[in-house]
Formats: sequence, C-alpha cells, structure tokens
Amino acid sequence: MFAYVRGSLEEKMSNFVVVEAMGIGYKIFMSKTAIGRVGEIGQTVKIYTHYHVREDDISLYGFLSHEELNMFELLISVSGVGAKSAIAMLSNISPSDFAVSIISNDITKLTKVPGIGKKTAQRIVLELKDKLKAEQEIAKSEENETRLEIDESIEEAISALQILGYNRKEIEKSFEKFAYQSMTIEDMIRNALKYLAK
Repeated sequence: MFAYVRGSLEEKMSNFVVVEAMGIGYKIFMSKTAIGRVGEIGQTVKIYTHYHVREDDISLYGFLSHEELNMFELLISVSGVGAKSAIAMLSNISPSDFAVSIISNDITKLTKVPGIGKKTAQRIVLELKDKLKAEQEIAKSEENETRLEIDESIEEAISALQILGYNRKEIEKSFEKFAYQSMTIEDMIRNALKYLAK
C-alpha cells in the first residue's frame, strides 16, 4: 500500500519513529540499527515501508534500504516468524550476512539473534532455500545469456543476492562492474549491493 514515507523526522523511540508527511504523523516500527542510522530530529528522511495487517493489529514497518525490506518480507513469509521476530533479526544481522547464512546453512549465526531458537533458524533456512530453488528453476526456463565465468563461490554469491530479491540478470550485470574473481563470497555480495542498491 505504501512504498515509502518521506517527511520530517519528529520522534525517535526505542522501537519506532514518527515521520510527519503532509500534516500526518506516521508511526513506523523499525529495527534498533535502522533507528540509530535514520537521521536527526527535524531532518527530512525517506523510509521504505511494509504495511502489516493482522486481525488484531495494523502496523507500518520501516527500512532504510530495499535489501532490509526484502529480508523482512522473506522472514515473515516463513511459518512461525512474525513481524517482531523479523525486526529483531534486522537489529542483529545485516541483509548480506543473512543471505550468506541461508546459502551456507549457518544455523549458528541465526540462533545468535534473540528469540530465534535452533528449530526456527532451521525452518528459515529450509523454507528460504526451497523458495530460492523454485525461483532458480524459473530462471533456467528463461533464456539466460551469461558472460560470467561461474564457479561455486560466484554461484553462492548470486544465490545469496537472489534471496535479497534481485533477479539473476541484474546480479550478473552488477558483477561486470567490479573485479569479483579473487573476492570472498561476502565481498562479492557487498560489492554487488553497491551497484544493485542504486
């Protein structure tokens, strides 16, 4: 419903901010990390949003980047993971580290997030990997001209970026803009995000 809210930052609390736009104050729940980086009171800010509707609650959740928003929406698509748990994860793990954890089956990193136990972490990895496999099958069925020399680590980096919501074609295009051949998976992801986030 709302793609983003741009306006004056009026309040910063521990788990939400208030942004005034066109005379309306929007209460937007955010991760602690995002609240720390959003800006100062009185500044004009732009916050990407997710309009969350449940029988007993209607809330607006905010993010500073598309990657954070994609990570949140992926997390709440996992059975048993609610909006509050997803926001807690965003406070404790970056989207790029999250994507690497999914690709590398790093359950330990996910369980370091408060409120995320081993079973929930396993469910997150399993469900998101299944979702990624389905998307990769669709991509394979489409004509895909690649000019990248793909090895296992590059394929893992591409898969991690797909988890964050980017399609394979745009990921491969971003890889042409930096020297990825000698980089770690994490560095490939971070460098690709610089171009993809624009």
